[in-house]
Amino acid sequence: MPHFFSNANTIENRVRVRIRSGKILWELWFQQDGATCHTARATIDLLKDTLGDRLISRFEPVSWPPRSCDLTPLDYFLWGYVKSLVYADKPQTLDHLEDNIHRVIADIRPQRLEQVIENWTSRLDYIRASRGSPMPEIILKM
Repeated sequence: MPHFFSNANTIENRVRVRIRSGKILWELWFQQDGATCHTARATIDLLKDTLGDRLISRFEPVSWPPRSCDLTPLDYFLWGYVKSLVYADKPQTLDHLEDNIHRVIADIRPQRLEQVIENWTSRLDYIRASRGSPMPEIILKM
């Protein structure tokens, strides 16, 4: 389910503290794209020191292609799908917006996620065949 940060309750002072304390590190994998600031040696060194081998990034042992939006279900499916439904009734308050987000996420059925994963394998095939070229069109078939 979604988590909303309010006031001083942010990733800076809550999640990062838990990560550094080791309380959630054992279950956390970190994935990032190939942006230069993300793959700078200082950044990679910090992530490796924190996460060990649970890092998915360009040029790393668990490598991720530079145009990962074509292969990341959150990018090619979830955010657009959720946004289209969340804003359908034009929420006017923050509470209404948060309620819509909770409802839309809760209503995503396992069958929909199975379709997204099936589509993901088609995307992998395309990226392999095109030797890493970005996808020229949307191939999300649901």
